[in-house]
Amino acid sequence: MIVWILFLAAILLFLALDLGIFNKNAHVIKPKEAGIWTALWVTLSFLFSFVINWLYRNNHITNPTSIKPAVATMKFITGYLIELSLSIDNIFVIAIIFAAFRIPLKYQHRVLFWGILGAVLLRGSMIFFGVILINKFSWMTYIFGAFLLFTAFKMLFKKEEEEEFNPKKSFVYRSLRKIIPVTSQLEGDHFFIRKKHLRIATPLFVALLVIEVMDMLFALDSVPAILAITADPFLVFSSNIFAILGLRSMYFFLATMLEKFSYLEYSLIAILSFVGIKMLIAQTTYKFPEWVSLSFILVALITGILVSLAKSNKKE
Repeated sequence: MIVWILFLAAILLFLALDLGIFNKNAHVIKPKEAGIWTALWVTLSFLFSFVINWLYRNNHITNPTSIKPAVATMKFITGYLIELSLSIDNIFVIAIIFAAFRIPLKYQHRVLFWGILGAVLLRGSMIFFGVILINKFSWMTYIFGAFLLFTAFKMLFKKEEEEEFNPKKSFVYRSLRKIIPVTSQLEGDHFFIRKKHLRIATPLFVALLVIEVMDMLFALDSVPAILAITADPFLVFSSNIFAILGLRSMYFFLATMLEKFSYLEYSLIAILSFVGIKMLIAQTTYKFPEWVSLSFILVALITGILVSLAKSNKKE
């Protein structure tokens, strides 16, 4: 319990420093600054794998699945890479939402900050109930596995002519307008304003709400995917949170370069298919060793990146 409290306290401390000191004043986050923060978060995440090893080696945390320290370390890294890779689609959707509501670059960080905070609470709840379901009903692994394979199949055979996501036509936006007045004008970095004793939502709040709902939908894929790696609550939560915390800087770093990584979608399809199969055979005598899972995910990501860059350079 102490480890959980310290971990959550560290997350809250960083978020407080982020908004209160590092980004106290709204400003445009340039690719160079975003690249530094992205590198910092990735480095911190891999360094935390050593903390994981230390915690499990010295029995400083509950180990319900009785995994060895080295295996726990590999599971954390594998889970983190899965969440990081699945964040690519999330970044693309965030870019569409910001463009649809015409959110200036200097206010996007504020929206993402509160979006990340909401995602931490939401993912935490989903992971909590997901772990309970996996541990209490072993047959849930088949449902999660089949769902991941279905998602991969749907992504693979997605038609190019399918209508793109339009935030202003979404159920969330239309429902919000029925509940509370929404202004089309920005009012600085405010989420709400008051006019004639009425509380009115600004485009910043609308964008935040749509992003939160979309993150919940993405979590329906990512949470089962990481549960395929491990049902250990701390490993699932910590790897997920590190990926989420690095999402903001990754967005500002990759948002303008998403078209160059078009083939990463096939990497995601391969990863989802792999973890789906892993869940389906979880109750059998054969199981993939941890190094196989980690190696497959690394190879899939690197291949997607290299092919995307090669094709992009060829087109240019």
